[in-house]
Amino acid sequence: MKVSGLMSGTSMDGVDVAFLETDGDEQVLAGPYASVPYPTTLRSALLRLGPDDPEVAALEREVTDLQSQAVRAFCSGQGFDPATIDGIGFHGQTIRHDPQRGRTWQLGDGRRMADAVGIRVINRFRQNDMNHGGQGAPLVPAYHRALVRSQRIAEPVAVLNIGGVSNVTLVDADLLFACDCGPGNALIDDWVSARCGVAFDDGGEIAAAGSVDERALALLLGGSYFQRAGPKSLDRNAFSLDAVSSLSPQDGAATLAAFTAAAVAMEAARLPRQPKTWIVVGGGR
Repeated sequence: MKVSGLMSGTSMDGVDVAFLETDGDEQVLAGPYASVPYPTTLRSALLRLGPDDPEVAALEREVTDLQSQAVRAFCSGQGFDPATIDGIGFHGQTIRHDPQRGRTWQLGDGRRMADAVGIRVINRFRQNDMNHGGQGAPLVPAYHRALVRSQRIAEPVAVLNIGGVSNVTLVDADLLFACDCGPGNALIDDWVSARCGVAFDDGGEIAAAGSVDERALALLLGGSYFQRAGPKSLDRNAFSLDAVSSLSPQDGAATLAAFTAAAVAMEAARLPRQPKTWIVVGGGR
């Protein structure tokens, strides 16, 4: 049986909506998708949000309503009848993620969204996964496996996703292995935002104009996370910019790009099986 549904998710940049059909196992058909940027004020508020912040409830409503509006606009624009959609997978906005302590925190009210759009909503994926002993990132590995098998790519296959953090999924026969490698775009985004006044390093131009500082890179790679075997997962804010704080904007961006690449290489070297094919996806690809 195939199920048709929408996935609504967020990075710190905005809302992504996509239409999928899947058997929930090894087949997935990706349909149209859309992205809606966060208003600057909302993004800034989310980045500075703390667990005891009095804005939490209001921000959760704002995030939920923005995503609900994105879903309604998407259905209208694509000509989808909500009655034909089996469900919405609602990830919510991750604010903090600390799997070592069994904690993860996403903003998003599933009931509020269901009432707003009139479609069944499934959410709280991360917390449910952690409640069952996982790392709180259950969706991406299952999606990667279905994607690989839908395309009939010879296994073993590694799918590397570079978002705010970078993660890798290894698909091979009965083996499904996944973990976060290290930073993706988040550190570079924060760096160029603070130093250059831009949201991200478009085309890698700032990093390309700089040189890698090997001492700073060694400090960044010396973190305990890189000594641990997977499965393991990270928070967007798990790493500090302190090691590059004295560098120029260009050298800092180059060093952070090298940090992302080196962390991926370290994790690739210790995958339980070596892939025949790598597929690289995500905003940092």
